[in-house]
Amino acid sequence: MIIIFACLILFNIIAILVPKRLTKIEIYATSFFAIAFGRTADAFLDIKYNFYGYITEGIQYTGVLAQFLIYPAISTLFLNFFPSNKKLKYKALYIIGWSIFSVIFEWISLQTNFFYYTTWKLWYSALIYPFLFLILLGNLVIIRKINAKEQK
Repeated sequence: MIIIFACLILFNIIAILVPKRLTKIEIYATSFFAIAFGRTADAFLDIKYNFYGYITEGIQYTGVLAQFLIYPAISTLFLNFFPSNKKLKYKALYIIGWSIFSVIFEWISLQTNFFYYTTWKLWYSALIYPFLFLILLGNLVIIRKINAKEQK
């Protein structure tokens, strides 16, 4: 568990220190969206359906803390470096790369017993991660449209 929290702290430090391509409001809004979306998905998949969970069954403070550390950091890093001005091929490769990273991190979380499966499988996550990253991108597009309207 210490390894996972060390990684989460490192992800947050990197997210804070990297040069930003996102505005402060984009980081703020996408971070809160990522937390809300992730916590909602986990409420159903973990608590209601018991597909997986953090540490032990039920809600754990350390699990909730981990969610508040990982979702903003990863969404910020993913969106900040997204190759918006590149061809579709590069965008797809970027999403696939982040999906592979996410599967590896989930696998490490399983190996350290920070995360557990009941009926969930790692390959389910591998299939879902690209869609989750597309949802983050779609949310950023919406935020930018709202922000552009507000600027007028």
